[in-house]
Amino acid sequence: MTAPTGQHETDEAAIRRQVGAIATGLEARSVDDLRRLYTTDVVSFDVEPPLQHVGVEAKLRNWSNVLAVFAEVRYELRDLTVAAGGSVAFAHAFGRLGGTLRDGTTTEGMWVRATFGLRRADGRWLIAHDQVSVPLDLRSGAGLTDLEP
Repeated sequence: MTAPTGQHETDEAAIRRQVGAIATGLEARSVDDLRRLYTTDVVSFDVEPPLQHVGVEAKLRNWSNVLAVFAEVRYELRDLTVAAGGSVAFAHAFGRLGGTLRDGTTTEGMWVRATFGLRRADGRWLIAHDQVSVPLDLRSGAGLTDLEP
């Protein structure tokens, strides 16, 4: 089923706002604001172990860990691409988490690849899945954390 004229643009704008609100929530240090972005059953494949984090509480523990390490947080997304249709959508971008650590050290962070799966629920787009990854060198198994988009 094709979306009504203008609906695609409306959905894309709403998804861009939803994904962009991660930065706003982190910079405001608001776990409550972050909670509103995700489905209750979100599955997250984050850079921290374990291989998957299931449920919004697990996702929020990851973000709480970030807030515990950083005194000031910056989260940047670049090249966000969105594809939406009906009640599901996906988006991908490059993301970078940086800021000032609790010990006063400033870090620009590293660029990662970020993918988001979203579901429309009660007229709102919510993040149902996210995955963050870094490329790796196959010979050494080391993550390549110095790449730029």
